Amino acid sequence: MDFSSDEYYMRKAMAEAAAAAERGEVPVGAVAVLDRTIIAKAGNMVEQLKDATAHAEMLAITQAANSIGDWRLDRVTLYVTKEPCAMCAGAMVNSHLKKVVFAVPDAKYGACGSALNICDIPGALWRVETASGVLQNECLEQLQAFFKTVRTRKKNGFLPENN
Repeated sequence: MDFSSDEYYMRKAMAEAAAAAERGEVPVGAVAVLDRTIIAKAGNMVEQLKDATAHAEMLAITQAANSIGDWRLDRVTLYVTKEPCAMCAGAMVNSHLKKVVFAVPDAKYGACGSALNICDIPGALWRVETASGVLQNECLEQLQAFFKTVRTRKKNGFLPENN
């Protein structure tokens, strides 16, 4: 496999999403790459940490900054299985991320070009390159399978109604 390919890194993000699903989290995964090396990886941890900001992207951004010893991630590419929300896109801009590559667009809440585009605001001091659609169908299937299981478990009385 070509270790420099977008698909390779997206598969790594999918593995993080699968681990998140195993923990009962929405299966979103992210990996941060610098010079063809993964320097951070995370899956959603919102439920586990009881923290609405514990999205995979936010966790990976923090890990990446710690890894390189700088908050400026201007040489880092972030691979994410689902289009980042406004909070995560804002963090990507504020951390001067070079590029975000995501799989599944989110027409309702996506903030990297679908519902809005925080990554490319005219006049902003920093803009994040974006690319989308890498392994989109596989990542979409991963998300849909998770929510189908959640709906089935709710219907059968295995989950409280607010989950």
